[in-house]
Amino acid sequence: MFSLGSWLPPLPGLAWGWALLDALLQGEIPPRVAWGQPGDSLGDTSDPLLPFPAGLVGACAVLVLCSLLKVYLYIQCVNNPERQAEKEAIASRRPLLEPLHVLVLTGVLALVGSRVAALVVLEFSLRAVSTILSLGKGAHSSQLYLLCQYSLGCGVSCGLSFLLEGAPHRSWNLALAAGLAGLLALHARRLARHVCSLYELHSRARYCGVCILLLAAGHGIPRLLRNALALTFAVADLAAVELINRDFLSTGEAVRFWTPLTICYTLLVVYMQEESRQSTGRGLVFRTVLVRMGGLFILLLTVGRWTDILHIFVSLLGELWCLLHSGVLLESCWSQ
Repeated sequence: MFSLGSWLPPLPGLAWGWALLDALLQGEIPPRVAWGQPGDSLGDTSDPLLPFPAGLVGACAVLVLCSLLKVYLYIQCVNNPERQAEKEAIASRRPLLEPLHVLVLTGVLALVGSRVAALVVLEFSLRAVSTILSLGKGAHSSQLYLLCQYSLGCGVSCGLSFLLEGAPHRSWNLALAAGLAGLLALHARRLARHVCSLYELHSRARYCGVCILLLAAGHGIPRLLRNALALTFAVADLAAVELINRDFLSTGEAVRFWTPLTICYTLLVVYMQEESRQSTGRGLVFRTVLVRMGGLFILLLTVGRWTDILHIFVSLLGELWCLLHSGVLLESCWSQ
């Protein structure tokens, strides 16, 4: 097998460095690397996934979602003369906010443990199914797409953990995934900026292919997002169940965890459905986030670990950050 240390100078004191670099390039952590004393080791036989590239992929997925929703809502505002103020708010430029949003969200997703991320994914999936059923067949809600931002990031991270587990070159796979996700997010951001700047002119003049395509098929963006999110969360739900079940040594332990979890999630969904019928607006959204994270906090106090409690607070910051970043889009959704 190709090894970097096979053609680099065999310096006596750097043998562990070549082994570490080889393992990093192969996406592995060596079980034992001598540091000068017999028995010393760099790590164990575990095979952890590198968290920051996975978090970056999740953050880029969130940015693509927000950019496409921005395009859709802007086009809806252009076609409605009564929503010119919303159009100007959506089109306002914040050149440093989106890179900062990706950076912060990447850090949050990298810090959140796999157990809490899996719980967030399962909770949102149940809530999304309940919301879709309450809306009726064929209906959609742009607000639901915005509320799933943090859950989408967690779902992408869980999905990558599940799909790349045991892969021989996970580091390279994650680097490729992060590069492709960044490229897709960059193009989605450029599309949103192009639409907010030139859509009205180009749609009237009929000489820009992108704007003409959006003029003819822009109404299909929610359907595209719905299908993409359904596939993403289907994989993420399978990954989440697997990531949670691997910590149990027996069926009895799994039952003691899943039973209160199911009851907690059911009560949360019922409560949030009742709240959504009585009130709407920004206050409801933030209150819902606090109730959801509070429910998970109480649940993990009884069946979780102390690190899970810390990750709940990190998740709360991630949820609030995503909602604050998309405040203008949420206002536009509520006005529809």
